[in-house]
Amino acid sequence: MSDRPPGHRTDAGGAPLQNRVLPTGEIVRDPARGMLMGNRGCIHDADRRLGVSRWRTKMWISCVLVWRDVRRDVMPPGRWTALFFLDEVTALAAGHRPCGFCRRDDLQWFAESWRTRHGLASRPRAGEMDSQLHAERVDRRTRRQLTRPARIGDLPDGAMVMRDGTPALVTDGALLPWSFAGYGPRQDAPDDLVVELLTPPTIVDVLAGGYRPLVHPSAVTDHAGRLTRMP
Repeated sequence: MSDRPPGHRTDAGGAPLQNRVLPTGEIVRDPARGMLMGNRGCIHDADRRLGVSRWRTKMWISCVLVWRDVRRDVMPPGRWTALFFLDEVTALAAGHRPCGFCRRDDLQWFAESWRTRHGLASRPRAGEMDSQLHAERVDRRTRRQLTRPARIGDLPDGAMVMRDGTPALVTDGALLPWSFAGYGPRQDAPDDLVVELLTPPTIVDVLAGGYRPLVHPSAVTDHAGRLTRMP
């Protein structure tokens, strides 16, 4: 699925659509194209502009851009609002899990890692995961992202943190600064460095349980210009 079908690039005023998601969960305008999409229900109006609400459902998902050659309006009236992410670690930091339709295998892997990490007898259902994640990703009073302090040495690869006001990806004992264009140069990070954790704790557990998310090619040295799994 593409976020740039003819006539669907801008709102009624000609500005880029407000549908790019930061690791903080904020939804902003930016001309950069994401490599994954998703949604939280319909949060736009007839002029393709977002209102006050940033979700209409607890089911926050991330999807592939292309699935069965289906092309859809990214903001159909009253139906759903397509959101776009740099990659899956960005979506996970914002609190989105894999979609059960276009990413069924990934959702099963995600749920199995959840089950393993928490010692459950069976995989949690999608609704159970959505309820748990919603309690962890947003403050119901302020409706903003919940964050927590964490030590770099305690975090698995794939977690996203905030360091000195910049989101960054934890990988191989270092940090990669995040931007809409991709990741910046590797920055050393000692194990005892305390940072602001963006990724919800249960998703951190899922990563520690073996799930390997998709990352932008700028995060790995050996890539073919497309999304790839974290090592």
